[in-house]
Amino acid sequence: IQIWNYSTFYINVYGRNGVRDHVFLLVNMFLMYFMADGTAVAWRDSFYKYCAAWAMILANIGLHHLIELRNHKNAPVERRQIIHKAVILFSESALVCVHIAVYSMTGVSTAYVPILFGIAAMMISGMKNALVPVDFAHLSERAMLYVVFTFGEMIIALASYFKGELTAGSIYFSALAFLIVCGLLLSYGLMYNRMLDREKATDGTGYMLIHIFLIFSLNNISASLEFMREEEVALLPKTAFLAVSFVFYHIFLLLLGRYAKKRCSFDRRFILTMSALTAVFVVLMMLLREMMYLNIALSAVYVFGIFLTLYILSKKASVQDRT
Repeated sequence: IQIWNYSTFYINVYGRNGVRDHVFLLVNMFLMYFMADGTAVAWRDSFYKYCAAWAMILANIGLHHLIELRNHKNAPVERRQIIHKAVILFSESALVCVHIAVYSMTGVSTAYVPILFGIAAMMISGMKNALVPVDFAHLSERAMLYVVFTFGEMIIALASYFKGELTAGSIYFSALAFLIVCGLLLSYGLMYNRMLDREKATDGTGYMLIHIFLIFSLNNISASLEFMREEEVALLPKTAFLAVSFVFYHIFLLLLGRYAKKRCSFDRRFILTMSALTAVFVVLMMLLREMMYLNIALSAVYVFGIFLTLYILSKKASVQDRT
């Protein structure tokens, strides 16, 4: 997700669709093969090539930024932004190498260190470089496409609900899981299509960071929905995991309201309604954790309740706009 974030920012601001852009992108795509191969249960077998590819991709994007400096000799603001991004990328790459060394000596993974560093550094860099706006319409479209791809992956992951059998139970759970994915997608689509101000002047850092956590939340929802069908997993932790994943997704979805049109801004009544829906949902999920048929139905009701609340807000805003 971070690699996508860095690449998208570069292409949005500096991309020229030239040979250099394509070469760097294709190199990263090749290195991603080694990361994809290591994304498995037996990840320790691919640890070194996974992390080496990770570090090389970050360094590759950093080098791409440094080469871009030659095109901004008389633009001090742009040069400063490019140098900040390159320093972040090379520093994160170095932290990945440190992570490899630490794991080799101790067997302890510290992969979270470069990831958290990258997030924090990008936030700080975004605040310092707010004077360099992005093409927000393009950036928001790229982010939307990644979210749509993630929803497609969710559908594939939830195919495991059938477990090779076509029973009433498998149809019930798979149908509701599909409805949940549809409701989550509809809420995001409503935010993107009707509420987002794509002409907004922004550096885009906050918007992309929100999407990082949105995608992270969607991946957690996929995993938690799969856990709900696993009888060997204890009810309390898997139910809590599912509920928290839903809540996190909707929190970050609503944070996109910072980039909404003024007529679609969230007032106190809207926030209280959302908070009440969420509080009731979490309490009922915990109370009904032993009743799986009701539990997943409640999840679907919650997801569509959020969607309907957003839909009502967007309709009111469109009526006000016409009058």
